[in-house]
Amino acid sequence: MSTSSLATETVVAKHVRVTGDTLVVELADGRSVSVPLKWYPRLAEGRPGERKNWELIGPGIGIHWPQLDEDISIEGLLLGQRSGEGTASLQRWRASRQRPASKRMDPTRSGSRKRAAHS
Repeated sequence: MSTSSLATETVVAKHVRVTGDTLVVELADGRSVSVPLKWYPRLAEGRPGERKNWELIGPGIGIHWPQLDEDISIEGLLLGQRSGEGTASLQRWRASRQRPASKRMDPTRSGSRKRAAHS
């Protein structure tokens, strides 16, 4: 048995806009849905360029932001569902954004050894 209702099962997105505090999704049937951006912490904390880089999932049943690793279903939007991401997962994501991908940790070099070598 499916949990989708007739009101949500055939609705698809056609365009997405993210403002400073709102996610606005234009649906193919002419409706627009807007929700507070704070419902989706990754979007809320994303840079403007990251927010603009979205893709429709399939025919528009969801929206994907590749740089933010965020996916939102249209059905979930219509049902008023906020992000279900747990605190620990969000903290790991935040930490991963603070480390530049080009800088890897090298356990064989430490700041104290460097200073000692140059003294």
